[in-house]
Amino acid sequence: MLDVVLTNEIIAVLGILSFAVLLFVFEVVRVDVVAMLVLVLLGLSSMVPDYNGLIPSYQLFQGFSSNAVMSIIAVMIIGAGLDKTGVMGLLAAIILKRAGNTENQINVTLSVCVAYISSFMQNIGAAALFLPVVSRISRRTAIPLSRLLMPMGFCAILGGTMTMVGSSPLILLNDLLESANLHLPDNAIPMEKFGLFAVTPVGLALVGTGILYFLLLGKRILPAAERKPLTTENLQYYRDVYGIDGRIFEVTVTAESDLVGLMLGQIETQGRSGWILGIKTGSTTQIIPSQEAEIAEGSVLAIMGARQEVEDYASRYNLTISPYLNEFAEALNPTTAGIAEVVIPPDSDLINKSISEIGVRRRYGMRILTVYRVDQVIDEGLSSLQLQSGDTLLVHSRWQDMIKVSQDKQFAVVTDFPKEEFRTHKLRNASIAFFLAIGLVLFSDLPLALALMVGALGMILGGVLNAEEAYDAVSWQTVFLLACLIPLGLAMEQSGAAQYLAYYALNLMDGFPVWGIQLFLAVIATVFTLVMSNVGATVLLVPLSIQMALGVGADPAIFALTVALATSNSFLIPTHQVNALIMGPAGYSVRDFLKAGSLMTVLFLVVMLVMLNLFY
Repeated sequence: MLDVVLTNEIIAVLGILSFAVLLFVFEVVRVDVVAMLVLVLLGLSSMVPDYNGLIPSYQLFQGFSSNAVMSIIAVMIIGAGLDKTGVMGLLAAIILKRAGNTENQINVTLSVCVAYISSFMQNIGAAALFLPVVSRISRRTAIPLSRLLMPMGFCAILGGTMTMVGSSPLILLNDLLESANLHLPDNAIPMEKFGLFAVTPVGLALVGTGILYFLLLGKRILPAAERKPLTTENLQYYRDVYGIDGRIFEVTVTAESDLVGLMLGQIETQGRSGWILGIKTGSTTQIIPSQEAEIAEGSVLAIMGARQEVEDYASRYNLTISPYLNEFAEALNPTTAGIAEVVIPPDSDLINKSISEIGVRRRYGMRILTVYRVDQVIDEGLSSLQLQSGDTLLVHSRWQDMIKVSQDKQFAVVTDFPKEEFRTHKLRNASIAFFLAIGLVLFSDLPLALALMVGALGMILGGVLNAEEAYDAVSWQTVFLLACLIPLGLAMEQSGAAQYLAYYALNLMDGFPVWGIQLFLAVIATVFTLVMSNVGATVLLVPLSIQMALGVGADPAIFALTVALATSNSFLIPTHQVNALIMGPAGYSVRDFLKAGSLMTVLFLVVMLVMLNLFY
């Protein structure tokens, strides 16, 4: 590499770069605001007399129309469409049935699933979708959430390295290579773009390493107990106000039970210790069953009530209590069903009608637990009770049924509850849109952004999402961050700043082997991504890596790929979005990440470099 002269342009670009890094590290303002500030500073440089600016003005906003930005927007919309169909709920059910109850089995199954999903969508989206899944499994198996979330989160990050659309840096890489080709020396061979599965061997090795890491060392490196559990219901409130214990127990009817052959209505007239919310007989499951539902030998009942009351009830009627929810783990977990307060408004047509006359269970899917009237709690003779204006009904219901109740003017739902309505009937349309996009990526010459946008548009035209939901699915902070930093990468190349840094870095590393320089870049990228966004680190370091590769006669595309992959090596501290997401629910501390992430960081670097040098 020839000697590089330090020019005013290089000084200006490096000044802007240093300013941006400081703002990123100390979080003076949001990262997207920093990116916009960089864009504005680059643009204002054209106001210098007799100077056209650090980059031409027409290139300032090219980032907003770049292939990378449009690809990320499309991936976010496709991911939101898949989530809207309840695909994650189906996946949770499969995991709950097949993964078993041991920590290692569950962690391996979760890790494989989240890594696969993360390979085709943003890893933060995949982790967010799996968070309720892991929470359900934790409640069912009594395994602390802190023992499950970190393996899932780490594998979500690692899964993003399996395809070129799995993470923002890899999506951005091909655009950076195309831009860098315009400024290569005349004797250099232009770099080719990476195909969708070009990084799959490396990604598979990294995911496998992550799974083995927690499989072998999980008991030592993961927190021993859950310090801050994830709660979804305020059961204490219902105990204090209504005397209701909202815990649910699962019991099995034995052959000796006096309940065999009885209908639910007959059982309830014999006295109650809790409320029967579900009955499973054979392959038939009834949630909020009717009074005509018959109890058979082997039937599984879901009973809500205080533990001692349920235990006494089970002893009296020869019922076997399960240690945790099994058959009703999905249907009655707090993310899909729960207790709510429903008020009868003054203009309701239900006033002066009895609860049995209304058919609350049949019509609305609600099980009335008690009725609060003025200062009286009524929990006996509810079927014949006539409703009055202002009555507060304490009910148990599935949230999908409560959504319909909240839209009915006969009721006023006063409890905040999950209002997400899954469009399971649109699963086919979502699948077609998803596989059409992937098919176009694999088997056509269309640009990646256009192929993915076909899938995103399919989600809208297929009724999986409406236009407003599609816009809401996009993280505009990420879009602006990426689009505004792309011009800084261009300025690094066109001003000669990248060549300048590469020249002096190579001088410092004179005599190092090629793999040593590649390791140096990977370490620098890892450090950068811990203190700033992975997108920002990629934009800043890819031009530098290309120049360093040219200086030592290495493949510049592989050096650039090294940087893009190394920006996913973010396990040491909870600065990555995925780590930040799981930190609160699991009660992790920074020390927990340092303990588990230090060795994972080293393993990532070793496996990545070995695989890159073996396969490329």
